[in-house]
Amino acid sequence: MTDQNSTGPAGWLLPTSLFTDHYELTMLEAALQSGAAHRRSLFEVFSRRLAEGRRYGVVAGTGRLLEGLATFRFGTEELDFLSDHRVVNDATLQWLADFRFSGNIYGYAEGEAYFPYSPLLQVESTFAEACILETYLLSVLNYDSAVASAASRMTSAANGRPCIEMGSRRINEESAVAAARAAVIAGFASTSNLAAGIRYGLKTVGTAAHSFTLLHDSEREAFEAQVASLGKDTTLLVDTFDVESGVRTAVEVAGRELRNVRLDSGDLVEQAHWVRSLLNELGNHETGIMVTSDLDEYAIAHLQSAPVNSYGVGTRLVTGSGAPTASMVYKLVSRQDGNGDWIDVAKASSGKGSLGGRKHAVRRLNASGRATAELLGVNQRAEAQADDRPLQHAFVRDGELQPGWTGPAAVTRAADRHRASRAELPAAVRRLQPGEPVIPTVFNEA
Repeated sequence: MTDQNSTGPAGWLLPTSLFTDHYELTMLEAALQSGAAHRRSLFEVFSRRLAEGRRYGVVAGTGRLLEGLATFRFGTEELDFLSDHRVVNDATLQWLADFRFSGNIYGYAEGEAYFPYSPLLQVESTFAEACILETYLLSVLNYDSAVASAASRMTSAANGRPCIEMGSRRINEESAVAAARAAVIAGFASTSNLAAGIRYGLKTVGTAAHSFTLLHDSEREAFEAQVASLGKDTTLLVDTFDVESGVRTAVEVAGRELRNVRLDSGDLVEQAHWVRSLLNELGNHETGIMVTSDLDEYAIAHLQSAPVNSYGVGTRLVTGSGAPTASMVYKLVSRQDGNGDWIDVAKASSGKGSLGGRKHAVRRLNASGRATAELLGVNQRAEAQADDRPLQHAFVRDGELQPGWTGPAAVTRAADRHRASRAELPAAVRRLQPGEPVIPTVFNEA
């Protein structure tokens, strides 16, 4: 695969080839030895089930993995490591040295809702090329989709009030960027992560923490310093000491132009009502209230009755709000035999089976544009009706990345896709109570 469409400074585009498991390369070596490595193969990414009680999932990470595919190379450092540790033999090292992905990749657009067995990504290439991508593809899709799925539930519960991603300090540095990107795809308005801002054009926000207040000799001095630097259109954290005193001091310092006060502890519902009354009493009717403090979709839904203007979400978001992985798998579903004919293959393990054959997916829509089913045709086009919506797109053709699926523009496109996809699902999609997928998956086998 060529890297002409990769985005960002070279420092961002580190080689991704060793973000993989040892056994992917030993399989490659054995397949090269047997001669089967060059058989044309089709792998599919899907999830057998949604996270416990979830009614839908959200696809995220596709743009990141496509960017990473451009740097999936085995240079001198990688090859020396594999050689020094005797991971693979010399013939396999030579094959890896020349590796460039030359196949096709199809899949669901980022931001799309998905359901059990949805063919989220299809990789068609030689077995060798597809095999060594497995771990990297799954690590990206599983994490990003888990965050996006949680974020979607949170933005749904927020019902139009802005959500801010602020979980960078709870995970490793690269996951923090991925989480911010996935959250914005699923409806978050902004992030605190600056690396995500520069890489993907995301809006970044932030003001001050409790330590800034404690640094100064008084809360007033801290607020005065913040306003002098950032202006009155800022958010003052008012619960370092006493909330009432903090709110009164904030208003005295910034006046009626103060944008927000932030609450980060205590009974947020009760405090929000009380602070709103105090702000109104002081004449700050336009000053908003931002709340933080280990929020998740349930806490956000609980706060719907409170006069809250925005939510800052961290730990629960970046850990998938109880579902830290989307449990996606990558399975060989079809391959060519020695004569070049395609044959379906499938895993038959108890509880972990798969269905062989190429899947074609459409979203069944009724006359009102409401989704009623996920239709999957096996080795044939799904029996679509006039209003049904095709779900699969070409991301890579013959090793060439297709335009529009990477970089900042792709995040905007994915966020638009998510809004439209969620809007067409049945109203039950907004329920936080555990339940079955909001629409069924229906197979149409040849």
